Formats: sequence, structure tokens, C-alpha cells
Amino acid sequence: MDSWPLPDFERKICPPEQLTERLAALPHPLVFTNGCFDILHRGHVTYLAQARATGAAMVLALNTDASVRRQGKGSDRPINPLENRTAVAAALASVDLVTWFDDDTPAALIELVKPDILIKGGDWAVENIIGAAETLARGGKVYSIPFLHQTSTTKTLAKIRAAEAGTP
Repeated sequence: MDSWPLPDFERKICPPEQLTERLAALPHPLVFTNGCFDILHRGHVTYLAQARATGAAMVLALNTDASVRRQGKGSDRPINPLENRTAVAAALASVDLVTWFDDDTPAALIELVKPDILIKGGDWAVENIIGAAETLARGGKVYSIPFLHQTSTTKTLAKIRAAEAGTP
């Protein structure tokens, strides 16, 4: 075959400017979560599956590369550029739509999406989750999901760098 069609999951990738029209097609309750999701690991996929299980559809918003760099995660982060991170996230069954934001927080995007359920990982107290007050004021729910697996991209990178340096 000379030309292969794009995989179906690529249709889940949604530029922010198309978000309003694409949201209309998603069933409710609608879940929203966000993050870098740089090097996808078991903690990420477990968290995303748990978040998705709280609603009928889920929007995942990723930080742009510039936004990740401003978070102080390291000068070489993200390891994977946004284009690759959106494709990998879109391939997950738990994710219904993937978009992105360039701001330091997803506040404006949350107000655009107006999710029924807003979720972050267990390192966020509910009262500190960006968009929590607004979501609750609309009658929505806000959850902080405890981590089941103590893994992180930062720990993975530290292990790789230690191996490269020849230290245990």
C-alpha cells in the first residue's frame, strides 16, 4: 500500500481554536484534566483511566513546550515535543479529546470547556486546583486522585542520567 490512512486516534487531537465546536459532540458528564505528560508512564495512564471513569468523556489539556519550560522542570524539558505528546495521549482509550494551552495555568481553557468534573493528581489539594472554585460554583465536582504508583518523569530521567554517568 502506497499511502496509509492516519490512525483514528489522530482525530482526537484538537487545536484550541476548534475546541468549542468539538466539545459540543462530547457526552456529559465531561471530565477535564491537564498536565505535561512528557514521558508517559504507568502513573500517568492509571491516573488518566481513573479520571475518565468519573464521567462520560474526558478532555486532556497539555502544556505547550514553552509552558513546560516555564514550570522549572529543567532546561531540557519537555523531552518529547507537544506534537508527540498529543499523539501519544490521544492513543489512550481513556482520552476522548486532547488539546493544549500556552499559559502558565489552564484557567482560561477550563472556563472555555466548563467541565462537569475537574480532576488533578494527588499532589494537588482540591482547594489549590486551578479552576476548582469556578467549577464548584457551576455545580460541578472537583477531585484530587491519590497516586497509586510512585513514579514520575523526573524520577525516570534521574535514573537514566545516573546510568549515563555510570553511577548506580
